Amino acid sequence: MRFKNKVAIVTGGSRDIGRAVSVKLAKEGAKVVVNYYGSKENGEATLQQIKEAGGEGIIVSGDMTKAADVANMVSAARNAFGDAIHILVNVAGGLVARKTTAEMDEAFWDQVMDLNLKSVFLCVKAVTPYMPPGAAIINFTSLAGRDGGGPGASAYATSKGALMTYTRALAKEFGPKNVRVNAVAPGMIATTFHDTFTKPEVRANVANGTPLKREGKAEEVADLVAYLASDEASFITGANIDINGGVSFS
Repeated sequence: MRFKNKVAIVTGGSRDIGRAVSVKLAKEGAKVVVNYYGSKENGEATLQQIKEAGGEGIIVSGDMTKAADVANMVSAARNAFGDAIHILVNVAGGLVARKTTAEMDEAFWDQVMDLNLKSVFLCVKAVTPYMPPGAAIINFTSLAGRDGGGPGASAYATSKGALMTYTRALAKEFGPKNVRVNAVAPGMIATTFHDTFTKPEVRANVANGTPLKREGKAEEVADLVAYLASDEASFITGANIDINGGVSFS
């Protein structure tokens, strides 16, 4: 129970990796605020899993690219569990669509940057005033942020690369307050993200190209997030940790 009496916010916590992270933190004692956007049903399913695991949580709808929605989420967390927020996990993000430079317009570029980068800025700005010493922020970058991504993912890869840099900058800013900031950079993880955006044959080739010869699991990513959020990682900050089965080394 590494997170007993601690409060965690997980953006994009209603499905896939976000759900696995929410349930993992709850299993270890955290009171979890699960943000969802679009599907209340998914949010309720995550909350049900939290309760089945013996945990406690609430769900809050909100678009993390909107400051008002972020403020509402933080207010809901404080109303439910008190003013201290010990863990912030910024999972919310996405590819949106695969587009070449010729196919992209300004609105699409801005949408991807807002979803993957601005959302983190807004959440960090809103949550850190309530973070006590020893708190932790975990961002979600991507293997794409290191290698440029696959076809049509240049905007997504750029936003994730920028988030890697932002993570390092935040670590320097909040380190003197004993608030740690790290990021995880998943490779091919079996989620609906790849169900939607990656062809089966590409997934198979990537999986076979890893030393472990498989895709990762959302629960494996959640285990890494929980470690980074815990006191066991008390001297780790500013790190972007790869979890990709060995397909790429930083």
